[in-house]
This record gives sequence, C-alpha cells and structure tokens, in this order.
Amino acid sequence: MKKLVNLSILILAGFIVVYFSFPVIAYGFTGFPVLLLALLSLWILMNNPITNQSSPAQLVFQVKKRDFRIPLGIMAVLLLYITIVPMVTSSALIRTNDYRNLIGTVETGENLSVHMAPISIEKIRVVDQSLANLLGDKVLGAQPALGSQVRLGTFTIQKVRNELYWVAPLLHSGFFMWQKNSAGTNGYVIVNATNERDVKLVQEVNNHKVLVKYQSEGYLFDNLERYLYFKGYFNTGLTDYTFEIDDEGNPYWVVTKYKKSVGFYGDDAVGVIVVNTETGETKDYSIADAPAWVDRIQPEQFVEDQLNDWGKYVKGFWNFSNENKLQITEKVSLVYGEDNKSYWYTGLTSVGADEATVGFVLVDTRTKKAVWYKQSGATEFAARNSAIGKIQEKRYSASSPIPYNINGIPTYVMTLKDDGGLVKMFAMVAIEDYTIVGVGNTLRETLMAYKNAFNMTGNKLNAKNSAQKISVSSVVTRINSDVKNGNSFYYFTIKDHGNIFIGSSQISNELPVSSVGDSIEISFDADTQGIIDISTFNNRTLQNK
Repeated sequence: MKKLVNLSILILAGFIVVYFSFPVIAYGFTGFPVLLLALLSLWILMNNPITNQSSPAQLVFQVKKRDFRIPLGIMAVLLLYITIVPMVTSSALIRTNDYRNLIGTVETGENLSVHMAPISIEKIRVVDQSLANLLGDKVLGAQPALGSQVRLGTFTIQKVRNELYWVAPLLHSGFFMWQKNSAGTNGYVIVNATNERDVKLVQEVNNHKVLVKYQSEGYLFDNLERYLYFKGYFNTGLTDYTFEIDDEGNPYWVVTKYKKSVGFYGDDAVGVIVVNTETGETKDYSIADAPAWVDRIQPEQFVEDQLNDWGKYVKGFWNFSNENKLQITEKVSLVYGEDNKSYWYTGLTSVGADEATVGFVLVDTRTKKAVWYKQSGATEFAARNSAIGKIQEKRYSASSPIPYNINGIPTYVMTLKDDGGLVKMFAMVAIEDYTIVGVGNTLRETLMAYKNAFNMTGNKLNAKNSAQKISVSSVVTRINSDVKNGNSFYYFTIKDHGNIFIGSSQISNELPVSSVGDSIEISFDADTQGIIDISTFNNRTLQNK
C-alpha cells in the first residue's frame, strides 16, 4: 500500500513538472531525462527509511540494492545519456564540418545594391521597435478601460499587402483579467513602419471580433506553449512564438519547429505551426509549404549561431591563430529585398576587427538561403557613431541601421531620437564609406544632403553609379522656392518633362537666380522618386550673358 501511495505521489509530481516546464521527449533534448532522474531519485528516497544508528546526530540512509537494481540501472543509463553521449556526438572537435555546414551553402553575390531594389523615401522604414512600443502604449492609454485590462505583446515587423507594419497582440494583464476575459483579449495594434502617424487598434476584421484566446499570458490550457505541448507537440522542439497577421488582417501565432542537427546541439528549423489565436486550430507546414504571408520561419538566434559557426570553423577546429575567421558584426536585422522577400541582414568582420567589414550577408527568413556580398564597408556600430557625430551637439541616439539601395549606393538609414525616444532627425550613411553622411529634419532633406555628400566624391563608391545618371537640356517652365526647417529648396518644371525637380543652392548658386524661360542643363539619378532631386544644375542663359 505504501508503494502505491508513493507511486501516486511520484506520478503527481511528474505531471506538475511536465505541466509547467514542457520537456521535449525526443533525441537530443535533455529536459525529460533530467526529470526522470529526479523522479527515480525521489522514488528511492521515499522507499528507503532513514535509520537512527546510535544517536539523533547519526542518521544513516541505506539503499537496498536488490530492491532498486532496475531504478539504479535506469539512472546510470540516463546519466550517461545526458553527460557522455552529448560529449561524443556533439563535440566540435569531431563534428567541425557539421557545425559549419548548418547554414547551408553560402553563395557569393556580386553587389549588395543589385539585390536590394531602389526605394522611394515614402517606403523607408522610420519606425523601429522601441518607437512602435511608445506609439502602441499611446493608443492603449487613449482608452483607459481597455488599458487597465490588457498590455501590449511584442511587436514584430512584417509585410501585409506589400506594406511594412509592426504588429503586436493585446495580452492579459494578469490572472484576474484572464478570468474576466475568458474568451480572449480583443484585438491587436498595428503601426505603419513608414509612417509614425498611422497607428491603429484593430478589434474587428471583416465584421468579426478579433480574439486572442491562446497566448503567453493565458493560464491553464489557454497558455499557448502548454496548449501546443498537450495537443501533441511534446516530441518536437518549438521556439520563436511570433504574432503575425495574414493579408486580410486575421491574427495567428506562427511557431517554428526545430530539431537538433549535431548531436545535442545545432538547432535547425524544419517547419512551422500556424495557430488560430481564437479557436486554437493548428496547421502544420514544412518550410516549402508554409503560407506566403508567413515572413519568419528561421529564428534570428539560429541564423546568428549558424553564421558564426560558419565563420569560426573556416579552417577547421585547430585554428588558434584565427586565420580567415569571420564573425557577424551585430545581431541580425530584418530587411526586405527587391523580390519583396524578407531577409536576415548582418555584416561580417574578421575576428579581432572593430569598425570594418569584409562583406554582408542576406539570409532568407523562410528557406535559409544565404548570400555573401564581398564588399568592404562600415559596421552598424561605426555607421551609428558617424551619424551621431554629425549632430553630436544635440546628443541624440541613433536607431539600428537598416540597409537600403539609394541610387545604386548601399546605404544605412537611421532615425535620430531624443531621450524620450521620439524621432527628431534622420541620417543616411554610405555602407562602403561611413564618412559620407547626410542628416536632415525630414527624409527628403536627408536624401538631398546625402546625395550632395556622395556626389562630391565623384562616384568613387560605385563605378556603375555614373551610368545611372540622366542628363537633360531644356527650358524652365515654372520655378518657386520653399523654406523647410530653415533651408531653402527650389522646385521647378521643365519643358517636355512631366516631373517636378528639386534642388538647393548647395548644388548650384545659379538656382536662386534662375527664372521661367531660362535654358538649363541638369542631371539626376534614375531612381524611383516622384519628385526628382537633381545632382547638377547649369543655367546656360546666365552663362551666355
């Protein structure tokens, strides 16, 4: 009877641990074996009385080996499994190539700017995650009744119908709010990454109430991790619980499935689970079959670790001189290429280097296809310092640099923020040469300053950039000036050309004194701007007088 009671206690203790810790029952994961070890130790302890040999100070615990040969044997096997087996199967000494090849074949690209399509300034990301948090909190603060019941989850960036947004779910603010809102929290916040004024609280989609029943702040089986574990995903690794919406605005949790590819290490994504936030309906997808609206399958931590292993073991394990060793410059950041696909982006630098890179890597966030662009340039850290140094008297901080193609020049774009986290200015820094910097109070002002800076270099950054210049000779049909933030800009149109052109006196002293009817010669970049920023301006009418 006593053993039956002890067994019941053991089963209850095991269930409680599993209920709260979700140990994966699969090869390469040690959580479940450690739990079994603890339970077997507890079983032996409960079934062996502690005897008093001679005095209260001398207590002896003796294991009756014949009664516990099987438990002790199992414990010995489990100890070997969590100590010796990982050392033998996972050591980088004997599995160097396996670690290096986890990222797959790293292809070599010719030019980073070729992969990243030119972008209009209206599409440049100006809202980072920290600013999205401020804007989201402001939306909740405008509705005190709602703000007292929920809190914002983690913002993730994604493309929705080719527009870039930060999206975060509303989560329960505590146990009692979970009890009160048993059907789930109502809605999510969406922030336009290119327009900080476009912030919305979405509580209905197609006249259907948005509910987030399954979430990290849920209790019992409303807890997302527990729900999936007991739904049958106890034998696979799950990570990167990301809140995403489809193109219609319907919310889902996207969870990455992974396995151990190098013994007990080498985490590698193998697919995703898509969970309906309201009904809990789950759909299991391989990497190739995942819905098109799912942006992230490869967790950023996996990509960072695999890129570092790829660079670390370039010459095998015994490379203590660090010959040709590479490492990523900073944490990866999510960017979008010319094909509208999302990529993890980071620079690569030699081990021991500080501000210089030996190239840049783009890793497809779905397929993990990696492309290395072997061109030197500035690290993200150096670019931030260069931008801050341009306006150091203001003591602003810079956001994480995002790479863009600005007129064929790979360029970091950053926002410059005050102590309150609000955007005050913008900066553009050439990736290839971080001394070429443009800052301004608006993106257009920043773009003009940046173009002026790299035009003065004589296109030394990109030999092909000169081929992207367009020269036009024509006559001015309209011209006017506009003062923005203390700077004068001149807008004009020319005969037989439908665009509006813009320039400043920094480009030419002839611009302020030009008028309608003057014959001019201008050049500009073949970019995607609706209003075209000129690179050069010559007034032939003035020169002939």
